[in-house]
Formats: sequence, structure tokens, C-alpha cells
Amino acid sequence: MSTVHIDRLLDTAIKQNASDIHLTVGLPPTLRIRGRLVPLKTKVLEPSDTIALMKSIAPDRSQNELQEEGGSDFGFAYGDAARFRVAIFKQKNHTAVVLRLIPNELLTMEQIGLPAAVTDLCRRPQGLFLVTGPTGSGKTTTLASMINYINLTIDRHIITVEDPIEYYFEHKKSVINQREVGNDVPSFAEALRRALRMDPDVVLVGEMRDLETIEAAVRAAETGHLVFGTLHTTGCSGTINRVIDAFQVNQQAQIRVQLASSLRAVLSQAIMPRIDRKGMIAAFEFLLVTAAISNLIRENKTFRIDSAIQTGKKFGMQLLDDHLWDLYSKGIISAEQMIDKGRNAPGLVEKVQDAGGTIDRAELEADKLE
Repeated sequence: MSTVHIDRLLDTAIKQNASDIHLTVGLPPTLRIRGRLVPLKTKVLEPSDTIALMKSIAPDRSQNELQEEGGSDFGFAYGDAARFRVAIFKQKNHTAVVLRLIPNELLTMEQIGLPAAVTDLCRRPQGLFLVTGPTGSGKTTTLASMINYINLTIDRHIITVEDPIEYYFEHKKSVINQREVGNDVPSFAEALRRALRMDPDVVLVGEMRDLETIEAAVRAAETGHLVFGTLHTTGCSGTINRVIDAFQVNQQAQIRVQLASSLRAVLSQAIMPRIDRKGMIAAFEFLLVTAAISNLIRENKTFRIDSAIQTGKKFGMQLLDDHLWDLYSKGIISAEQMIDKGRNAPGLVEKVQDAGGTIDRAELEADKLE
């Protein structure tokens, strides 16, 4: 019986420009390429295969955590070719593995297509900058490009807290200390508490996943640090509501006041394949917190933020659907991808039809099933 070698799988993923590798019992190894799952023409994986593949890459700590907790996350470098972020977990009493490919080459903010105002925000001495979007929407790559820009242009002490560390940075103009949750520090909240004693200028919080971490991030932004954080939310107004809703009702007025003064910007993103098959492209919703938007947050009027973004175009603000429409109009993405990723799908369908465009319903349904 032939065996599946991890090196061969990793090489194939890199060569085919895959974003992820899925290893599950009962299926051949499967790559995610341009958003779609593509099974490799190799053997169907048996329980012994996924265990052997997992053991060939997982550190002892993660193997123990898999047995005790049913899952673990870690990262590893594959020579100079790439890094991988790995989730190992139990399903139906078998071992499964998902590897996310982290390219070694850091993209610039221009290459990603970030709004021009982001450059200025990276030079600010303090405040909270949230990058949001669903899993796999490229938040880590966006944040890495921002941290890299600071590292190359300004002398700052940067502390990152990640689970696991994805992009490795070399010290350039800045000093960068990267801390891995579970390895260097027990939790995000604990890392943030301790970070404030380490003379940081910039703090990156890999995931604001609980109340304690959100509180610590807001406090760090208030006390004179530039804080970057991520949330799994869609839309800028939804992100602000998610942060406020994490608190008890009797604390919400206070957090609104804190956010109104410390929040600098929210960047919400989605990622999709390009029509020309040259990889993926990101679409952004961008909120810059002006005095007017600060008042909306303080007065609990977040439902008016979307219209404030529309009227704030002169500051570089944009709604996600407007950016998606722009990409579709330029022939960069398909109508189906635009509608699938948009926040107001019926409105986008109507715009396509009014402009004389066509929509492949079958493809739209396939996208929704992804």
C-alpha cells in the first residue's frame, strides 16, 4: 500500500498556489485553490495515514493537546519555501488536519490594494485599528503588510500576540517581539496585560476572541499605544456592535465612550478569485473614525454608520458593496462572486440586471454551498 508523504503534499500545495490542505479520513488529500476544493489524484486517506501525517509535523505539545482537548493549533516553517499554520483535530474518532499556507514573501499595502488612508493610520502614535472578516479572508496578510510597513519605515517597539505565529518578521527600523499563545504566554489577555510593561509602541492582537482580550486591547489603545486587532465579523458597523455586545449591559455605555475616543478605523474585507485566474483579490469596507462617527458610537447610533461611510468618501471611506461593484465593473471579478460576497445581495442582483449583465444562477448556488 503506497503512503502519502507530507513533503510531497506541501510541495504540491506551494506549486499549485493553494491556500489550504485538507487531510480527512475517507477522502484523498484535498487542496483549496482559488476558493474551490480540489481533491488530489492520490490514494484515499486511511486512519493510519492521517495519524502518520499529523505526527510528522506536530510538536509533542500539540499531540498531547489533541489527545486531551480534541484539537490543537501550531505553525511550522517548511524550509525557505513557506510557513504553514496547522489545525489538528478529532472527528468521528479519527485524526484530521488542515494546513493554511503562509507565503514567505510579504505583500505591500499597495499590492493588496488597501485604502491610501491606511498608511497614515500606521504612523499614528495611538488608537485601535480593527481588521475584520470571515475566516480565510486574508486578515493575517493585511495585518502583516501593515506591521511590515511600520518595521521598514519607523523606529517602533512592536509586540505581536498570535496563535500561532504566522508571518515571521526580521528587525528592520523597528524592534519586533512575536509571542505565541500556548508557547510563550498562556492567553491573549495575559499577553496584553504583560505587554504594557514592555515599553511597546505598537501591539498586534492576533484575535480578540473574548471579553478579557477586548477590554485589554481597548485599555492599551487608550493608554498611548497603537493597537491592531482582528475579529471574525462582517461590516464595519457590525464590528462595532460586536465589540459593544461582548460587554454586560451595564458596561455598554462605558465601552461606547471608550471606543468613541480610542477607535481609529475598521477595515472589513472579503476575498474572492479573479476572473483572469491570476490568484485572489480582496474587497474592502473601510471606516475612518471622524468626530461625527465618534458621536454616533457614543450615542448608540451605529445603525447610521453605513450612511456615514457613504458620505465620508472624501476621507477614503467605502462600503464593501461599492468596492465589489467597482471590481465587477472593471471586469476583475464575476457577478456571482460579487453577489456571494456582498452584504446586500438582492440590491447587487438588481444593479447587474439594470446594467444589462447576466447572472449564472447555478454558479451562484455553487458559491453559496462552498
